[in-house]
Amino acid sequence: MPKSKGFTALYPNISRFVDENGWIEIGQHEMVSAFVRAYDWGGTVYEGEDSYPTLEDALEDLDAGIQAYMEENGVWED
Repeated sequence: MPKSKGFTALYPNISRFVDENGWIEIGQHEMVSAFVRAYDWGGTVYEGEDSYPTLEDALEDLDAGIQAYMEENGVWED
């Protein structure tokens, strides 16, 4: 059986964000409709859709959303 890729290989931007910048939340919340969310000490970095077909889809969207935000705001320059 092939070895599965680790979380960091699949979602490098989520991994980097959590290591360097902030935290994420996954799941339903009574105050926020987005299923996936990313925050830093300045506030909301990314809020995804209300629902996704799969958890993998949600994590892919979160990974892309974090990357876009960090690049647009000059946090990740490399």
